[in-house]
Amino acid sequence: MYSATIGFFDGVHLGHRFLIDHLIDDAQHHGIQSMVITFDEHPRKVLGSNFQPSLLTTPEEKYHLLRQTGIDRLEVMHFDRTLSALSARQFMADVLSARLHVSRLFIGYDNRFGHNREESFPDYVAFGRELGMEVMQTPQMELSDHHVSSSSIRKFLAGGCVEDAALCLGYPYCLSGEVVSGCQEGRKIGFPTANILPDHPDKLIPRAGAYAVSVRIDDEPMERPAMMNIGQRPTFGGHTTTLEVHLIDYHADLYGHRLTVGFRHWLRPEQPFSTPEALSLQLQSDREAALRVLSLQTTKI
Repeated sequence: MYSATIGFFDGVHLGHRFLIDHLIDDAQHHGIQSMVITFDEHPRKVLGSNFQPSLLTTPEEKYHLLRQTGIDRLEVMHFDRTLSALSARQFMADVLSARLHVSRLFIGYDNRFGHNREESFPDYVAFGRELGMEVMQTPQMELSDHHVSSSSIRKFLAGGCVEDAALCLGYPYCLSGEVVSGCQEGRKIGFPTANILPDHPDKLIPRAGAYAVSVRIDDEPMERPAMMNIGQRPTFGGHTTTLEVHLIDYHADLYGHRLTVGFRHWLRPEQPFSTPEALSLQLQSDREAALRVLSLQTTKI
């Protein structure tokens, strides 16, 4: 038998871990195992072909973070239209009870499931009573003045408020991707950059602008100080969004390597400069600001 919870858990933020901690404590108290049930695809992406998720974590990142919580079992379900057609009661009876042997179910304060999410927590309690499953609801987590939720974190990142996002996530927001060839304009003005192609097309890209970031190369344990620009390179007439990282005092070739970028501080908006030389002067100022910020932040990616 299992004490379990279910959800998409994008970001595996502090609110999710608050719920999972309750789940683990409950399982240990009742002498059963703990289980988190999640999905491989965002339900709205499956149900609405025009929906484009802005994911805080790729599936692989999410699974890794969930396993790190200390749960006994992670169950990843393939979400498709057949699964989405099940009512909440059918899902609880056929999947949670019969297939996964859930005897105790924890529901997040705002979580709803089943076809069209038609039922609510009192319905889950009633269905559970029929199935011999106890259903409980965890309270909402509040962190200082922050409402902790995946949607609030997305809003922080869309506004460049990466420190607020990190506070709610419990770790700096990260982007990972392979270094691909670029226009090499930065090299000409003394600030060579690595252009990153993100691992997952649905991963959220924070607000355009310059950032102080920390970078891991491939699987190296150490982090390197860096600054990053997200934008269209207006000084050079660019028209497509690029993700360019300048590793401070690092001179080796990065093509083909994979970088993991942790966002630490938003420095300024992207802006056009009259000459490449004027941009170079601004980048020198950005470099000093990034080093100051990074010297004060010790949280690891």
